[in-house]
Amino acid sequence: MSKPDTPANAPPTCPARVVVGYLRRDGWAVPVYGEPMPPPLAATPSAPSVASEPASANPHFTRLGGVGVIEKLVERFYVLMDSLPQAATIRAMHGPNLAPVKEVLVRYLTEWTGGPQVYSAERGHPRLRRKHLPFAIGQAERDAWMRCMTQALDDVVADPELKNQLTRAFAKTADFIRNDKGSSHDHHPR
Repeated sequence: MSKPDTPANAPPTCPARVVVGYLRRDGWAVPVYGEPMPPPLAATPSAPSVASEPASANPHFTRLGGVGVIEKLVERFYVLMDSLPQAATIRAMHGPNLAPVKEVLVRYLTEWTGGPQVYSAERGHPRLRRKHLPFAIGQAERDAWMRCMTQALDDVVADPELKNQLTRAFAKTADFIRNDKGSSHDHHPR
């Protein structure tokens, strides 16, 4: 319902502003405001990707061999987490039933490597640091996680160049999740 002196199709007097993206500033995501985008003509927009590059530019999913290989990688990763004494601390951060965690990691890695964007469609942005804040994650926990993932990559992925690329990317992510005092991401006094 509009005022009698305002035509029904008149634009609003104040332009609507929406969050159009985020900038990283001092470890925080700062919203960037702008004009709303017109709705798409025929298709609905895809969910945001957790990959650092657009899916079309990230060939790792295809090079890995798809979801089947990612499922094997995740399975091997959790077998190692269950069996390696060095991983006991990070294993204790998980519940006794790993099945739900495995499913989430498969979806995340599928999208992260450039595959279908199922994770974001179901769960939104991963917010990895926020989701891991309840757990004490320092160098030892990061290193234990990387030991399991590196061994899983060695056991499952045949392509040495791909293994190297993924290991470097996992190392950056694992270090990013650290939340111990003194880490490069420590922005709050404890």
